[in-house]
Amino acid sequence: MILFEAFLAIIKKPLQYAAKNNFANIERVQDLEKTVLSCIRNLDTQSLTFEIQQKLWILEGLFQGYDTVPRQRKIEIVTEALQLLDTISGRGDILGRGDSETRRHGDQKTIPVSQSPHTSAPQNPSESQNDDSDVSPFSLSTPLQYIKGVGPKRAQILKKLNLTTVEDALFFLPRRYEDRRHIKTIAALESEAWETVYGEIKNTGVVTTPRQKTKIFEAFIGDDTGTLVAKWFNQPYLKQIFKKGSKVILYGKVKFSKGGFQTSFRYAPREMIQPEYEILDEEETDLPIGVGARQTTHVHMGRIVPIYPLSEGLYQKTLRGVMKSIVDRYADALEEILPPGIKEKYGLLDLPEAIRRVHFPEEDDDIEKLDRGTSEPHRRLVFDEFFLLELGLGLKKRGVATKQKGIQFQFTGELEQRLRALLPYQLTEAQERVLSEIKRDMQSVHPMNRLLQGDVGSGKTIVALIALLWAVEAGYQGAIMVPTEILAEQHYRNISGFVEKLGLTTCLLTSKLRKKEREQYLSNIREGQTQIIIGTHALIQKDVEFQKLGLVIIDEQHKFGVMQRATLKEKGYQPDVLIMTATPIPRTLSLTIYGDLDVSIIDELPPGRTPVTTLLFYDRDRDRVYNRIRQEVEQGRQAYVIYPLVEESEILDLKAATEMANQLSTEIFPQFKVGLVHGRMGSEEKEQIMTAFKNQEIQILVSTTVLEVGIDVPNASVMLVEHAERFGLSQLHQLRGRVGRGPYKSYCLLLAHQPVGEEAKRRLNAMIETTDGFIIAERDLEIRGPGEFFGTKQSGLPDLRVANILRDAKILELAREEAFRIVRQDPTLSRPEHQKLKWALEKRWAKKLELISVG
Repeated sequence: MILFEAFLAIIKKPLQYAAKNNFANIERVQDLEKTVLSCIRNLDTQSLTFEIQQKLWILEGLFQGYDTVPRQRKIEIVTEALQLLDTISGRGDILGRGDSETRRHGDQKTIPVSQSPHTSAPQNPSESQNDDSDVSPFSLSTPLQYIKGVGPKRAQILKKLNLTTVEDALFFLPRRYEDRRHIKTIAALESEAWETVYGEIKNTGVVTTPRQKTKIFEAFIGDDTGTLVAKWFNQPYLKQIFKKGSKVILYGKVKFSKGGFQTSFRYAPREMIQPEYEILDEEETDLPIGVGARQTTHVHMGRIVPIYPLSEGLYQKTLRGVMKSIVDRYADALEEILPPGIKEKYGLLDLPEAIRRVHFPEEDDDIEKLDRGTSEPHRRLVFDEFFLLELGLGLKKRGVATKQKGIQFQFTGELEQRLRALLPYQLTEAQERVLSEIKRDMQSVHPMNRLLQGDVGSGKTIVALIALLWAVEAGYQGAIMVPTEILAEQHYRNISGFVEKLGLTTCLLTSKLRKKEREQYLSNIREGQTQIIIGTHALIQKDVEFQKLGLVIIDEQHKFGVMQRATLKEKGYQPDVLIMTATPIPRTLSLTIYGDLDVSIIDELPPGRTPVTTLLFYDRDRDRVYNRIRQEVEQGRQAYVIYPLVEESEILDLKAATEMANQLSTEIFPQFKVGLVHGRMGSEEKEQIMTAFKNQEIQILVSTTVLEVGIDVPNASVMLVEHAERFGLSQLHQLRGRVGRGPYKSYCLLLAHQPVGEEAKRRLNAMIETTDGFIIAERDLEIRGPGEFFGTKQSGLPDLRVANILRDAKILELAREEAFRIVRQDPTLSRPEHQKLKWALEKRWAKKLELISVG
């Protein structure tokens, strides 16, 4: 163990050196994260005051993930750490301020290619395939099995990649590109580099390994500057393809050996294993090689080469050849859909040219931009995709606003005022702003279709209740649909007390109700005796009939299928719809998934909430974690211990949580009262335990993930999340929102178990770095990708083939602006110049546009 004085001396030295001369040395200090964390974890803290221990926890949190952050953030961390250490040691050193981060790029040596233009594919398909000159837009629906080089068997393999027609293939883009433009001489090859080389086949042979009897085909290649051997495993048939004296281009990783590689004929100083190859025709043998060489017209070599996603039984070279023939033959069959003015305004390529170049780039195209999906060809295809999506959303929104007549609620706000008098707090400015937006919608003649975003604890429930009271005062019923029974129970607990004091009736409708009780509830709802109904998917069952449903509120709606949301809406006549989510939605997603909704954001937490410090530990740190919990509970606080619970291993997870509760109660914290709550418990038993915890009769509550939407206990100041690596990022953020609800300094302790995958590390690091829900949402979107982030398959959003809403956010904004302008000018797309647009929209999105964002 390290004594405290020695710890200060050890830890300050590298920090002060890093800060020296305006942080000139900050990048030179190696393993600073490891040094600081190791010192803290080996420190004898028994004799330290509680205040100093708290500061050490903050210091530890600062350096978690330090080595991976940018230079400017490192400067901020070192500055804060030195200031913290000065308060501990009682000194006040003065620090200089760091420079802003500068990026340095090393000199890159590249071999230039000539500036002559690439000979692109023939503009007229008949030039390349005389027998297929009848190319029209209808040719795009040609099944792939009838394309040369495909056939029925290969068509079945392509079907696994969702490729069935020519049009599918044209929009099936490469996942990356390889730069094979620079064809080198053998002597110019570099060791361990991926290179393209040209030479003559001097000799070939097949050898069999003595032990495993593996057949290795060897080709001895030479040119005027040297020799190399190329080897392929279990492909003896290549002897029929590689003819002595023929010329070949190879692409692969080069290996060198001073003694040479032994072959069946002679030693060679260079070797390529399993390279791609292209045998040249006799008239193609006069290739310019080396610096300044022009690009060839070959498919697999001497150019920027596309690399496609594959399926089992399909080879890259085969697929590339098929794609080349499809692109050459059918790209010109694609019809322009963008109005000429838009194409010119943003300098977009013609669609056929964009398709040709995205598959087989020109010589001077930027390979880095191609790999990132930001090249000019990509830009055109991305714009088209977003433009059609936003056009559909714009037409849907316009249709709702102009055609649908909704309920024009008439109310004075009397119930609202009575509720406000009961509240022990004032609403925040953000809540007031959102309420005014909802009121404006409810008092208009058109149905409300609004999304309400607000972070954990921002006060969405009270806003929803006020909207429900407006509906009730106007003579209508209101319903809240939530994804889980425990969340339904939570809403019911929070709302029912207020509702009853106002002389109204509410009920909780879930699948757990006894038959007689359920029948009574349904009768009250049908006759209008119950004004506010809270429930799960049980609300949308056929036997649930409302007398006069006017307002539908859907909480955490991404957990419902789109048809479930539509079914609830149909139980009233054009009711107003308010969708609530505690998972903040990045702007890019709100423009796509919710592109036809109006958006309200509660971006202000109620007063009294304290920031939560999040720390990451591994199983070896368990004793330190328990010590932290013990200290907090001894100070009079309470703690949560959360266990993961997933459907696939529910029984095992439940057993683990139960065993942990017993161990904590009998071995770790025998002096404290430990409780357990999980989803398999009956609602009464669960309610009793949660109430006991809220009343401080239980100090430590062990829970499965049902607590994600659990209870409000201001005295709870610490949460331990076991197996944190198994939780999703938004789920971890939701859980963290259970602490920090009172005036006490609060902690979220993430305990991960090795091995931790790369994606899990990114999730855990994001939790450490920020408590901002919108930043968390952006990180979650980056990690999981748009499709998985919000379950776009059930949201009704059509799959995007080319565009990425993260990478292409700026193009999304431009496309939306142009699409909505067209909708304003021509809401039925009846003008002649918009006919192709209308056809493309119907063809691309079909019926899906009817379902996007159904409330």
